Amino acid sequence: MSEKNDGANRDATKRSARERLQVERERQKTRDKRRRTLVVSAAVVGVLGLAAVVGLIAANAGSGDKSAKAGPVVAPSGATGKDALAIQTGQNAAPSQLTVWEDFRCPACKSFETNYKDTIHELEAKGLLKTEYHIVTLIDGNMGGSGSLKSANAAACAQDAGKFTAYHDVLFENQPEEVDDAYGKNAKLLELAGKVDGLDTPAFRACVEDGTHNSWVGKSQDAFRAGNFRGTPTVLLDGKDIFADQADPLTPQKLKAKVEAAAKAPSGASGAPKSGAGKTSPSATASPSGTGRTSPATGSKAVPEGTARD
Repeated sequence: MSEKNDGANRDATKRSARERLQVERERQKTRDKRRRTLVVSAAVVGVLGLAAVVGLIAANAGSGDKSAKAGPVVAPSGATGKDALAIQTGQNAAPSQLTVWEDFRCPACKSFETNYKDTIHELEAKGLLKTEYHIVTLIDGNMGGSGSLKSANAAACAQDAGKFTAYHDVLFENQPEEVDDAYGKNAKLLELAGKVDGLDTPAFRACVEDGTHNSWVGKSQDAFRAGNFRGTPTVLLDGKDIFADQADPLTPQKLKAKVEAAAKAPSGASGAPKSGAGKTSPSATASPSGTGRTSPATGSKAVPEGTARD
């Protein structure tokens, strides 16, 4: 009898253990289901949150510098050339034309201006040369920042005030390091305006701070890109690249002699085109680093290389 009772007890114990195990399994399934639900919910929330963040970033990227894209294209006073994208200095009747594409943040452009500026001013004063300046924004694209754009706009504002040449020269004379976006600050551009007599006026300040000509500058950059130029500065004399012949570049002295000779030639003999069209400038290379090389401006002086187009 005792053995039967022991067997019954063992069977009951086994059933009880199986039942407890079954109950625990059911509980575990319930916990697993709840955990999966929570994980999926968290994943959905995470995806939605990421989408919201990405949307915010995209919105900010599109509107971070509205002045660069927004607003009508407002050409500066007296702008000339195709689509009024050039600022001209010198006399309209000058027999020779220089076309210059440059960026106020570009080290090679500063080197060009340092070497050629006095010669250009002298020839313009004599009525022998006129210059069309096309201001672009390559360094902003390559190095980041907004100094190319804002300095170009400020130069256009100076053109409105009849002070372009003086302010243009001041910007290059005070050019910051290529990696320093100092010209991205309006305060710096307004400070430099104080170096030009009569430029720092309420009208000029409003023009700079409002980015009045930003869209015009953007259109100039588009024209530069469409022209397939390799970099800045690109400099053309009567449509021909002055640095095309690396073995015999047009130095400031040779530029002066060529322009003076054109002035003495019979009318129309120089065949100077008015559009400023020309070949790609080999004077600039595809490097934003500003490393030095022998300058076609002087034949001996090292200057930074030009910056590749974006």
